[in-house]
Amino acid sequence: MSNTVKLPHQKELFGHPVGLYVLFFTEMWERFSYYGMRALLVLYLTSKTTDLNPGVGWSQGDALVLYGWYTALVYIMSIPGGILADKFLGQKKSVILGAILLVIGHSVLAYEAMWAFYTGLAFIILGVGCLKPNISTMVGGLYKKGDVRRDKGFTIFYIGINVGAFLSGIVVGYVGEVHGWHYGFGLAGILMVLGLIQFLAGQKYLVHVGNYLGKSDKAEDQEAYKRPLNKVEKDRIIVLLTSFLLIIAFFAAFEQAGGLMNIYAREKTNRMLMGWQVPATWFQSLNSFFIITLGVGIAAFWAKRKLKGTEASSLYKMILGLGITGIGFLFMSAAASEYDSTGTSAMYWLVLAYLFHTVGELCLSPVSLSFVTKLAPAKYASIMMGIYFATTGLGNKFAGMLGESSTVFGEYKVFTGIAIFCVVFALLVFIFFKKLKSLTHGAEDNETDFSTKEAEGFELADN
Repeated sequence: MSNTVKLPHQKELFGHPVGLYVLFFTEMWERFSYYGMRALLVLYLTSKTTDLNPGVGWSQGDALVLYGWYTALVYIMSIPGGILADKFLGQKKSVILGAILLVIGHSVLAYEAMWAFYTGLAFIILGVGCLKPNISTMVGGLYKKGDVRRDKGFTIFYIGINVGAFLSGIVVGYVGEVHGWHYGFGLAGILMVLGLIQFLAGQKYLVHVGNYLGKSDKAEDQEAYKRPLNKVEKDRIIVLLTSFLLIIAFFAAFEQAGGLMNIYAREKTNRMLMGWQVPATWFQSLNSFFIITLGVGIAAFWAKRKLKGTEASSLYKMILGLGITGIGFLFMSAAASEYDSTGTSAMYWLVLAYLFHTVGELCLSPVSLSFVTKLAPAKYASIMMGIYFATTGLGNKFAGMLGESSTVFGEYKVFTGIAIFCVVFALLVFIFFKKLKSLTHGAEDNETDFSTKEAEGFELADN
């Protein structure tokens, strides 16, 4: 019999609480709207005002500066979004507020005016800030402490994120690039309405998660909310804050996808395929495609390592993920070298880079979300998740700065520098791995009991 502990009165589907799939689809449509916007933003800003599909006519450098600030602020606002949930509203109500703000933001962006453009961006920044940290924290709340299904649940949730991102690159990217930028912006908002509707419809499966602890009738919730942090909790926060340095480095590299790599795909990549030119925005969907196809297999790989008693801790995965991401940028260095020599570069360099970036992401990003919910004190759960997303925002800002520097140093030096830094930084953190792991005070040590059904599921996924 499995020793997995389950929350009471939770209906399950495919071995996980049904609430997971409510959150899955909500996040899927939120990410559809966000990544649709991300795919269009830089291309819209840099398109000439005289083009058939006119843009703003900004320089590449100016566009990347705004891209960096926008993607940074989207995630930095997760800190006040987390505070709002932990201190006032609870996670569920904060998610609803965020979804409403996102619908407003994308609706405003559909208007062809610069005031509408900046206003829409502001609403999206506020909306993501309210929704993103709180929906991710709710996923962790579906599982009791020590439930081995938690990491796999976050991987399933992460696949939902990337189904939305994959569809947005294809659908929103095509509509915006071919039929009009503002049609693409508006379409993203329409699909966010679906996310809000299904989240509201699924509230009966989220009764035990996402509530405001300050008004809970449970004695344990009140005690956790009022008492000061103990030494174990403080040590775990130190580990979390240290792990956030990996997150900053990862996203400074990874978010070249929407900026420098996006422009590189449009301007310096030979995109002809059997007489047809592949839209530049479609490359934004490669990452999501690889996550959807590789996510379960990589989760199974780590689960089998844990079954065998081999190192498979979250921090270890995160360090490895950063190193793999760095290696992926060597393919972009090869692409830039080929362009400098021949005046063009092949599409397969981008495909290989996105493949390695995706494997690195699957080792780091969904695991880091789960890691926060394991180590963060209950009364600061959303705030710590907010800080996590704020660090991704800081990484996004650095990504914009790195992309902008390519106008001075060139793509080859920037791509190669990113590759070297990621690998070296990962090795540096690995030197302190044992010490950092000891400061978690066994937060993951009790996640060793798999049911026979769970183990068989991993075996099937791997074959």
